[in-house]
Amino acid sequence: MQQPVKSINTKVDLTVDATSYMGIADYGKMMIGDRGLEWYADKNVQKYIQIPWGEVTFVEVTVMFKGKYIPRFTVHTKTSSNFPFATRDPKRTLRAIRVYVDPKNLVQSRTFLKILGGYLRNIKSRYFTKDKQAKD
Repeated sequence: MQQPVKSINTKVDLTVDATSYMGIADYGKMMIGDRGLEWYADKNVQKYIQIPWGEVTFVEVTVMFKGKYIPRFTVHTKTSSNFPFATRDPKRTLRAIRVYVDPKNLVQSRTFLKILGGYLRNIKSRYFTKDKQAKD
């Protein structure tokens, strides 16, 4: 018989249905508490993610339609690990995270058009500008 994993939190502020995108999408529950963020799979109790608040460097949020829709967010840790999640109520989840993570560390991810614009500017500067050092 599998034993359930011991929670790192002493007080839970929010419990919400969530999907973890570590590899194949897994459904489960996310708990936000006083000591960290926890995610547990619905079908397998041995599949879990526990992130203490001290390990979180920033949270990157994908925002669409001027903040009307938040499909997912990614928790970045000090060990260069990224944990992408989607929750049933992302705004409420991010408000609960904001209590424990500095609001300056809740950042909006770059949109597809901003990434594409950066690539185009790079190509333009590389191939279509005059090289001033070559003339000297």
